[in-house]
Amino acid sequence: MPGMAKRTFDQLVQLMTTLRGSQGCPWDRKQTLQSLKPFVIEESYEVVDAIDRNDLEGLKEELGDFLLQAVFIAEITRSEGSFDIDDAVTAIHDKLVRRHPHVFGEVEANTAEEVLVNWEKLKNEERKAENKSVLAGVPQSLPALLRASRLTEKAARVGFDWRRTEDVFEKIEEEIAEVHEAIESGDQEKIHNEIGDLLFTVANIARKLDVNAEEALQSTNRKFTRRFEAMERSVREKGQNLDQLTLEEMDGLWDAAKSLE
Repeated sequence: MPGMAKRTFDQLVQLMTTLRGSQGCPWDRKQTLQSLKPFVIEESYEVVDAIDRNDLEGLKEELGDFLLQAVFIAEITRSEGSFDIDDAVTAIHDKLVRRHPHVFGEVEANTAEEVLVNWEKLKNEERKAENKSVLAGVPQSLPALLRASRLTEKAARVGFDWRRTEDVFEKIEEEIAEVHEAIESGDQEKIHNEIGDLLFTVANIARKLDVNAEEALQSTNRKFTRRFEAMERSVREKGQNLDQLTLEEMDGLWDAAKSLE
């Protein structure tokens, strides 16, 4: 609200300590790292949603909610004697300095592409020192399509990738044929696996074409929702429901909704 005094990060941390304290909030005291996981994911998506809607006022609020989750988690770990929010801030500060030798050291990187190449080299060196896989930094909890993109992106950075975009299209055609074979076999587990392979390959073609597969599908989801709701409105204006129409009639409504965009 206009005229409200600005608060500092330290004040937010202290507020969270109070809420988790003996005289604080029973609900806040009850939370654990496990119970907060859904909130972390939800708040991340709400930040992205505000960005997609270009809602800067909403983004301000959602960023605050997102920040709260970090402070909340760090307060739990602090109370358990593990680390506090300052340790987390120190970790990311030092990592950023370490991975920006072109800013804080002697390495040269004049383009964003050169920065990414150097960043990956530094990460690989860190992984080797810790005996970790190239794929170790891709969270298991990512949405499947986004995780497929990240996994293949990581693999591609060490050279494990199709040389040509056309090769991926050939792989897609191969995977479609294998889906057909699986369907003919009637083996549900095989169908499941082949559908997964097809979706994984589609994520690859998106990456090769510099398209964010997750965002592309989200965009199509929004488009489908928008057109389907237009169909519903059109039918309701006539006192009907969609389930009263034939598929051909619904196809006509769909085309009409599409033509309005």
